[in-house]
Amino acid sequence: MLRIVLLLIVVLILIVLVPRLLSHSALPSEGSNAPDFTLTSQESSSVSLKDYRGKWVVLYFYPKDQTPGCSREAHNFQADQSKYVQRNAVVLGVSLDSVESHKKFCAKDGLSFKLLADTDHKVTDSYGSLTNLGVVKFAARHTFLIDPGGKIAKAYASVDPAKHSAEVLQDLDLLQKSEAVKHP
Repeated sequence: MLRIVLLLIVVLILIVLVPRLLSHSALPSEGSNAPDFTLTSQESSSVSLKDYRGKWVVLYFYPKDQTPGCSREAHNFQADQSKYVQRNAVVLGVSLDSVESHKKFCAKDGLSFKLLADTDHKVTDSYGSLTNLGVVKFAARHTFLIDPGGKIAKAYASVDPAKHSAEVLQDLDLLQKSEAVKHP
């Protein structure tokens, strides 16, 4: 009996872990061109990465609207919006949630930056940020800092929602200073 229970536990672990281990594509590397996309925002308008050429883009992927970690991360990005504007940067959030879900999230939480609906999962997958647990799929908490020319300047594969906006702003300052030195 004990062997059967142990075997069932091992099978269940494999069912959960194997898809998770195989679920992520590789993250685009720093210095590579950011995969282009067009997605629909909470305002029901199409938003393309190319619309932001000439600006820095903070493209952040998050698992689910109106969940504690995602709300904390979004609130911090919202609180720092003026700092992003000062740095010629725009914040774009992406999840697999619907446009309607994004509308509710923005209204409830007072978010003014764009949240993009990737309901077919293609953009999330192209950024190596799709988590597939077999029966459930969601965006992994990854962020990409994209330079004004459309290249990935920094990729964040491990994100602490409570500190992430401050971390991105600090890195943005360093990258912009580095660019200023290269191209005075």
